[in-house]
Amino acid sequence: MSQKVVDVLRGISQAAAGMYDGATDENGEPVKIGLKREEGNPMLDKRVIDGCKIRCSGKTLIVSYHSELLLKDVYAGKLEDELEQTMSDIVSYLKKQYRKVTGNTLSLKEKGECNSRVESTSRVRVFVTARKDYEIGNMEVEDIQEPSEDKLEKTFRTFLAQGGLGKRAKNDKRKAES
Repeated sequence: MSQKVVDVLRGISQAAAGMYDGATDENGEPVKIGLKREEGNPMLDKRVIDGCKIRCSGKTLIVSYHSELLLKDVYAGKLEDELEQTMSDIVSYLKKQYRKVTGNTLSLKEKGECNSRVESTSRVRVFVTARKDYEIGNMEVEDIQEPSEDKLEKTFRTFLAQGGLGKRAKNDKRKAES
């Protein structure tokens, strides 16, 4: 792995380090990522359970988001738009922090739309989990999601082509299976 790839991954890790609930910036103010838990007063208002995480697979950055919603919010019909907006808020926060930490820009390109799953927990509440993939433009690494090549040796390939386990041993007294 080249040093450039290591530097990009280290920068992403450092940029995401302050994404936990209760994180504060250098001025002591709460960090604003764009999640629902940041709205309202935590001492007076009911806390919303939500969070996000990131991980890398090859040159793909995977952003995951989970939240607890009311069932009436799901039936309102704007859930996909809200999840897309939340994902873009998380990515913009990540890019801003990456620039602050490393001094370089983080290039992320969307790889499709947001995949979401809604699971019922009661007649009133549901859990929603969402995932969106982004291609990291700064990295020059082989994408591990590509199909692999057939690299079997010729002798092993001929062994597999014979099929079965071969002939029975002479001293095998078991009845033949039909």
